[in-house]
Amino acid sequence: MITIEKIQQLIEQGMSTESVEVSGGEGKYVAHVVSETFTGQSPIKRHKLVYACVNDEIASGALHALTIIAKTPNEIAES
Repeated sequence: MITIEKIQQLIEQGMSTESVEVSGGEGKYVAHVVSETFTGQSPIKRHKLVYACVNDEIASGALHALTIIAKTPNEIAES
Protein backbone atom coordinates (compact mmCIF):
# COMPACT_ATOMS: atom_id res chain seq x y z
CA MET A 1 0.00 0.00 0.00
CA ILE A 2 1.26 3.46 -0.87
CA THR A 3 1.51 6.28 1.66
CA ILE A 4 0.37 9.89 1.49
CA GLU A 5 3.99 10.97 1.77
CA LYS A 6 5.04 8.77 -1.17
CA ILE A 7 2.27 10.15 -3.41
CA GLN A 8 3.25 13.71 -2.51
CA GLN A 9 6.92 12.92 -3.17
CA LEU A 10 6.17 11.38 -6.58
CA ILE A 11 4.16 14.41 -7.69
CA GLU A 12 6.79 16.86 -6.42
CA GLN A 13 9.56 14.95 -8.18
CA GLY A 14 7.57 14.45 -11.38
CA MET A 15 6.66 18.06 -12.08
CA SER A 16 7.32 21.63 -11.02
CA THR A 17 4.91 22.54 -8.21
CA GLU A 18 4.35 25.38 -5.80
CA SER A 19 2.53 23.08 -3.37
CA VAL A 20 1.19 19.55 -3.11
CA GLU A 21 -1.17 18.36 -0.38
CA VAL A 22 -2.41 14.77 -0.34
CA SER A 23 -5.07 13.28 1.93
CA GLY A 24 -6.98 10.02 2.12
CA GLY A 25 -6.08 6.40 2.66
CA GLU A 26 -6.75 2.75 1.80
CA GLY A 27 -5.90 3.27 -1.87
CA LYS A 28 -8.17 6.30 -2.34
CA TYR A 29 -6.57 9.73 -2.17
CA VAL A 30 -7.13 13.41 -2.98
CA ALA A 31 -4.24 15.53 -4.30
CA HIS A 32 -4.39 19.33 -4.23
CA VAL A 33 -1.67 20.46 -6.63
CA VAL A 34 -0.71 24.08 -7.31
CA SER A 35 1.61 24.66 -10.26
CA GLU A 36 2.46 27.43 -12.69
CA THR A 37 2.71 24.61 -15.27
CA PHE A 38 -1.11 24.47 -15.30
CA THR A 39 -1.43 27.98 -16.72
CA GLY A 40 -3.32 27.82 -20.01
CA GLN A 41 -3.93 24.06 -19.64
CA SER A 42 -7.36 22.44 -19.75
CA PRO A 43 -8.50 20.49 -16.68
CA ILE A 44 -7.93 17.22 -18.55
CA LYS A 45 -4.36 18.19 -19.46
CA ARG A 46 -3.69 19.21 -15.85
CA HIS A 47 -4.93 15.83 -14.60
CA LYS A 48 -2.82 13.99 -17.17
CA LEU A 49 0.29 15.82 -15.95
CA VAL A 50 -0.37 14.73 -12.36
CA TYR A 51 -1.39 11.17 -13.29
CA ALA A 52 1.88 10.78 -15.22
CA CYS A 53 3.73 11.22 -11.92
CA VAL A 54 1.92 8.30 -10.25
CA ASN A 55 1.13 6.09 -13.23
CA ASP A 56 3.34 3.20 -12.08
CA GLU A 57 1.56 3.07 -8.71
CA ILE A 58 -1.86 3.10 -10.41
CA ALA A 59 -0.78 0.32 -12.80
CA SER A 60 0.54 -1.80 -9.91
CA GLY A 61 -2.69 -1.38 -7.92
CA ALA A 62 -0.95 0.35 -5.00
CA LEU A 63 -2.94 3.48 -5.79
CA HIS A 64 -6.56 2.68 -6.55
CA ALA A 65 -8.09 6.13 -6.97
CA LEU A 66 -6.71 9.66 -7.05
CA THR A 67 -8.94 12.71 -7.14
CA ILE A 68 -6.98 15.67 -8.45
CA ILE A 69 -7.61 19.34 -7.73
CA ALA A 70 -5.15 21.18 -9.97
CA LYS A 71 -4.87 24.96 -9.85
CA THR A 72 -2.46 27.70 -10.80
CA PRO A 73 -1.10 30.12 -8.18
CA ASN A 74 -3.28 32.87 -9.69
CA GLU A 75 -6.39 30.72 -9.36
CA ILE A 76 -5.59 30.15 -5.69
CA ALA A 77 -5.02 33.89 -5.14
CA GLU A 78 -8.38 34.72 -6.75
CA SER A 79 -10.36 32.31 -4.58
